[in-house]
Amino acid sequence: MVIKQIFGIVFVITSYFDAIKYLWQSKAIRKVGTAKGQSRKFMNAAIFNDLAKLTYSICINDIFIFISSIIALATMLYCWYTIYKFYPYRYRNLLNFKKPNIFIYLINSLVPNRMRRRL
Repeated sequence: MVIKQIFGIVFVITSYFDAIKYLWQSKAIRKVGTAKGQSRKFMNAAIFNDLAKLTYSICINDIFIFISSIIALATMLYCWYTIYKFYPYRYRNLLNFKKPNIFIYLINSLVPNRMRRRL
C-alpha cells in the first residue's frame, strides 16, 4: 500500500507539471494578443479526456486520479476561456462588434470546419 501511495503522490506532482503547460499557453496568448493558430479541437479533446478521467476516478474511488483531473481541468478551462477571449473573430475590428455568446462559441468549436459558420 505504501508503494501505491508514493506512486500516487508522484502522479499528482507530474500532473501538476502537465497542467502548467496550459497556463503557459494562456500567458503566451495574452502576450501576443491573439489566439490565431491555437487549435480549439485540441483543447476540446484535452478537456474531454480529463472529464473522462474525472468520471473514471469517481467510479473507482481513486483520489490521486481525481486530484490530477481537477488540476488539469482548472487550467484547461482557463486556457479555453483565454482562447475564446482572444479568438480572431471575423468582424473583430468593425463598429458594433460583439463577441458571440460563449455557448455559440462552444458549439462552433465542436462542429467540423467544413460544416461550421465562421465566427
